[in-house]
Formats: sequence, structure tokens, C-alpha cells
Amino acid sequence: MIPSSVEQSFLKRSEITRARSHIPFIVVDNLPRLGLLTALRFFEWINENPEGTVSMPTGKTPEYFIKWVQHLLRNWDDRQLEKLRKDNGLTLDKSPSLRGLHFVQMDEFYPIDPAYHNSLYYFVQHYYIQGFGLSEDRCKLISCHEIPSADGKPLSEIFPDNRLDLTLRYRNPASSLEEDQKRTIYMADQWCSEYEEEIRARGGIGFFIGGIGPDGHIAFNVRGSDHNSTTRLTETNFETQATAASDLGGIEVSRTRPVITIGLSTITGNPAATAIIIAAGEAKAEIVRASMESSEDISYPATVLSRLNGARFYLTRGAACRLEDVHVHALTAEPWSREKTERAIVNLCHKLNRFGHRLTLDDLKSDRINAIIPDLTDQTVPQVLASFAQKLERGLTFEENQTFFHTGPHHDDIMLGYLPHIAHLVRSPLNRHHFCILTSGFTSVTNGYVRQILINIKDFLDQGLIQMIYYPDFFKTGYLLKRDKDVFHYLDRIASNNPEGRHRGLAHRVIRALVEIYAIDSLASLEKKIDEVIRYLDDCYDGEKNRPDVQQLKGMIREFEEELVWSHYGVQTKDISHLRLGFYTGDIFTETPESKRDVEPILEKLRSIKPTVITLALDPEGSGPDTHYKVLQAIAEAVRMWNEESDLSQLRIWGYRNVWYSFDAAEADIIVPVSLNSLTMLRDTFLTCYLSQKSASFPSHELDGPFCDLVQKIWVAQNQTLQLVLGRDFWYQNEHPRLRAAHGALFLKELTVDKFLSEARRLEKSIEGEL
Repeated sequence: MIPSSVEQSFLKRSEITRARSHIPFIVVDNLPRLGLLTALRFFEWINENPEGTVSMPTGKTPEYFIKWVQHLLRNWDDRQLEKLRKDNGLTLDKSPSLRGLHFVQMDEFYPIDPAYHNSLYYFVQHYYIQGFGLSEDRCKLISCHEIPSADGKPLSEIFPDNRLDLTLRYRNPASSLEEDQKRTIYMADQWCSEYEEEIRARGGIGFFIGGIGPDGHIAFNVRGSDHNSTTRLTETNFETQATAASDLGGIEVSRTRPVITIGLSTITGNPAATAIIIAAGEAKAEIVRASMESSEDISYPATVLSRLNGARFYLTRGAACRLEDVHVHALTAEPWSREKTERAIVNLCHKLNRFGHRLTLDDLKSDRINAIIPDLTDQTVPQVLASFAQKLERGLTFEENQTFFHTGPHHDDIMLGYLPHIAHLVRSPLNRHHFCILTSGFTSVTNGYVRQILINIKDFLDQGLIQMIYYPDFFKTGYLLKRDKDVFHYLDRIASNNPEGRHRGLAHRVIRALVEIYAIDSLASLEKKIDEVIRYLDDCYDGEKNRPDVQQLKGMIREFEEELVWSHYGVQTKDISHLRLGFYTGDIFTETPESKRDVEPILEKLRSIKPTVITLALDPEGSGPDTHYKVLQAIAEAVRMWNEESDLSQLRIWGYRNVWYSFDAAEADIIVPVSLNSLTMLRDTFLTCYLSQKSASFPSHELDGPFCDLVQKIWVAQNQTLQLVLGRDFWYQNEHPRLRAAHGALFLKELTVDKFLSEARRLEKSIEGEL
């Protein structure tokens, strides 16, 4: 299929030709341009197929596609937008009508109430039918209320706790309830078959847009799905469950919730279909590469799209960076750098499974990438090895007379980013440390966890074990005092191995939070409010957005957890700030930071603390929670404003990453060796302080367990890379005891203020773009 006019316009800008990939692709600079490209191609297709059948994705993936479509529809006659459309290959004079389109919902959780805000049915209703002005009677939707059930009973009655056992398809039911469940599963299977037939009767899907999951899933066709699969009720894998956990209220829910999804042959059933996969961020780069450079393989569901001439991948630079075509283009078209040389040498070590010091000049010249290195000599590899040794030396440097401003987008980000380094930095009394968490983090605390805390508080109150509430001024001013004592009490009970004492310590802090949030003035009012909040939580459905007061309560629980961590190292609560920036609302599409609301609080902290080192999560676009790069925007703007009024020539910026994405060894400027003792300390601290996260209700798709275990896995893997590059004898025979003890490594990237602001602006463009 020849590229469309819109696609040709974007291809001219990318200057990247397709060679190895089985599916054509277009690379754009940032997220908004990814949305713009997809929106313009959508309008282009609609103009040619005004009554065609479309299927579009849900969740965060289509955010900028949706925003661009709505923005263009509302402002079609705007002259600037008219120029923007024409400059990007769309020459339509009239705004296209979407009323004639047929829409197919591609997937849904089963069972789920379609009225719930986290149902995919609700998303389609809100963003596509209402947001795009589609005609609802032309939409084929997946509403669990419309799917038949045994004797017409509610699904909540047939499947208590929304748990399905799909093995009932193949075994005898053990009870009357299971008989109803089996009949209902078969009825859902029949409904799926009829859904498929209706799509086929329309000629199949003509225009498909989808994201790609961490396992490569398209719709809910997970790794291993049959390429000839049709619409069906099916289970998912852990990677998909982890991705869906934030929507459904935790992995405990998503692990047991099957899904209804169109199949891979449903997507490819129309040979003339246009099928577009959109992906952003370096975290998607490897699965994108495997999906595009592999032949048809059930391990990579998206490879089925090679059947379609109209299949495309639309990618940001980050998502495309592992494609060989893109990688070679970047090496040859952009200026060479030390980082490129180091990355090439490291990759060759992995490719040949050979220690760095054993690489020969012939090895480098025989490799397609390493042969490009300018001025290649037999000293190239030794120079790279020396560079990595210098990075390690920087990680061992004992910093003194510094003021550190440690920032984290969420609670636990700092700890999971570089705790072993902090453990050494705090040893000098000549250093000052201030920890600042910029968002509330309430979305990662489950209703069930808060409910159990409140029940524990009721028990303690009944037993008279919370004495502070009897102080005469407690409900007026006393609740604001002795917060350090709460922390001390909790840590003391950790030391004495007293679980009940820890629960009491947490209860003290949560009671203070309740009094503050609800202006409680008596014990009776406290007990009444606790009962009211418990009833509210009981009435919430899984994954429901909480009301603001409960969001605040959850956030304050997380704040206490953060204070517990740094109190391990003698940091007082006055040196731990919780800014609760207002852009963080818990909505699916979060707001962009605003100057007064989100930047000025950070600027005030900078002015008062006057740090010499600022640390921050330096995540590429789309690779982790969008909170990370929106916090980065706010910090960058605050630093820029501070730079206008102060001399920041000596200020250093340390970027870190944790579970969502990692630095490449070549990107790092500081490499900190991590001992087994540090790994043990990390795990123990995480599991005793971050109790709301202990069971990993919202895990990474990379590990079914707590984040501390995933960080250990990452640090160990990074150390193994360094062992391969530098040789194992460099480590166990080293003169430095910390290097001899190293079995993990964490990476930091140091930037000057100017470099940081330049890097932040580059990432900021990936969010703001032209929208």
C-alpha cells in the first residue's frame, strides 16, 4: 500500500527508510505529533470512507489522538489549524462528519458494570461517542448488561466477587452456583460468536488503531494468542493484568478478571483494512522491535499485521530506538559521541558474550555498528573501559559540605532510585538533606488497605490504647504535634519486632490525618467519621476514583510511609516535604502543570533550601507514569526561574530512574556499586515502611512481586553488564572493598543546569508539542 498524503508528509520529516522491519513505520518527535499524525490519517480515511467501520483503543494510549481529533473538529475553520493540516498533508476543506461511521468496541473486562468509570464501555461512551459525535446506533459495543446470563440473573449474583473459573467450560459443575456459572459462560461465548459475525457481516474493520502492551498484546490478544483467533471470552497473562491493575483497583482484581476481546483475525479480516499501532517511549522499544522485525509468530501478536498492506506502526523516537533501521540512522545522521562509542562496545560484549578486555580491533571492524566508530584503533576499547572505571570512581566519591534536595514524583521513587547511595551520603554530618515528594500518590493505595487501617483504629479505640486523644487540646492543636514521635514509635516497634506496636504507630498518624481532614472536634465525632468512611469504601467499586477527602487520607498514609524510610537515617519530618501538586488528580488523562499551582511551591523550596545538588526522576517520554515527566516539567520551570535570580553555576542535577525504565550503562555518569548488605537493607526497609505497597497491588509488568525485588533484579542485571565489560577480576580482586563487595550497580546521570534545562525542554516538547 502506497503511503497516504498525510503519511508521505510525515515520512519526509523522519528521513528514516525501512529495511529490516516487516511492517512499515513512521517515526515522529513526540507524543502530541504522534497523536496529530494518527488524527490526520483518521480524517483522511474518513473522507474516503464516510460510512466505514472503525475500532479505536481505550486507556492512556490514545490520549493525544483523542485530544487532536476533538481540537480539530471544534476549530476546523481556524486559519492556523488549516495551515497545520495542509502542512501535514491533509487538504480537506470541509470538516468531515463522523456520524456515518460504524464503531466496534475492541475489548472489555468481564464482568464489569458498564456504568463504572473504569469500564472500557464508559470510556468509549465518553471519549468516542460523545467526544467525537459518533452515532450510537451505529456502534457495536460490549456492555455486560446486554450479554445474556443464566435465567437472566445479575452477573454479580452469578459471579460473586466477579471471579470466573473458565475451566467450567470443560468440567462438571460442583454446585448449583457453578451450574449457573457454566451456563452463563457458554451464553457469553455464544454472544462473542454473534458479535464476531456482525463485524464480518459489515465487511470487517476498515480502520483500526491500537496500542501495544508490554508483552506485545493487541486489544487483549496476549502473547501466545492464535493469529486466527476471533472475538472471545478469555483469560489474560500477568503482564496484561499488571497493566490493567490501575484501572481495576489492584492486581488482586485484574488477576481474576477475564476479558472479552476481538481476535487477531477480526483485526486482519478485511484485507483492505488500515491498521495502525501507536507506541511511545523507550520502555516499549524492545517489544516494538520484536513485533516489527520478526516474521509471524504467536509470541508477538502484532506480527499478524504483516498480512495487511495497510498496516503501519506510528512511533515516537523513543519507541523506535531499537529498530535497526532507526538505530543505524541515528548513528550515521547525528554527530558521534563518547556515549555512542560506549554503547556500541557494551552491545558488542553482549553480542559476542565476551569480556571487554578480550575484544580485538578485528572484532570491532567486523561489527556493523562498531565499524562506524570514528578513529577506530586498538586503544578504543581500553579507553571505554577506563571511562567506566572513572564512573565507578565517581560513585565511590565521598561527598561533603553539600546540600541535597532529593525529589520524587511519588512516594518510594527516591528510595527505589538510589537508596544505597543516600545511605553513604547521610553519613557525613557536613551534608544537609531535604526530601521532597511532589504528588500525593493516593492512586497506589487500595480501598481495602485503608479500610483495614480504620478497623484497626476502631479496635485500638475500644481498648483504650490511643491515649493521645484524651489530651485536653488534642482536637484543637495537639493533633498537629509530635509527628516525629509517631515515626519514632513505629521504628522502635520494628526494632523490638512488635507488629501490634507498629499498627498502633500507624493508627496514631492516621488519626491525626482524620482530625486534620475532617476538622474533628471529639472522640465521638472521630468514631462517627471512621464508620462513615468505612461505609463509603464498602460502597466503592474496584478502581473507582475516590472523593477528594479519601484521596487526601490515602496520600497522607503514603506520606507517613515516606517519613518512616528517611527516619531510618536520622532525617526529621521537618526535612521531608509533601507538596501534593494539584495537577495530580487521579483522572485517566492528567492535567499539565501550571505555574502558580505546581511550579511556585517548588521554587519556594529551592529558595529556602538553596541546594547544591538536586535529584530527580529523569524518565523519557511515555516510559513510566506520566506523573514523572510532568513533575520534571514543574521542577525544570522552577529551576529556570531560580536561575534568573541566583547564580547556579555550581549547582548539579542528578537524574535517576527506577522500576519503570533504566539508564543504559553508557548514559550513566555516576555508577554506584551496591553490596548484598545494601540489597538486604533496601528490601527490609521497603517491606516494613511501605505497607500499602508490600503486596504490590499495582506492580510492574516485569515482576510479580514488590518493587524492591524488581529494583534488585535491575541493579543486579546492571552489575552483570559491568562485569562483562570490565571483567570479573576487576571486581573481586579490586583494592577498594566496596567494589569487591558489589553484586549490584545503580546508575545516575549528572547534568549542569544548562544541560538539564535543555534536556527537560526536549522532554517537555514530547508532552506539549503543538496542541
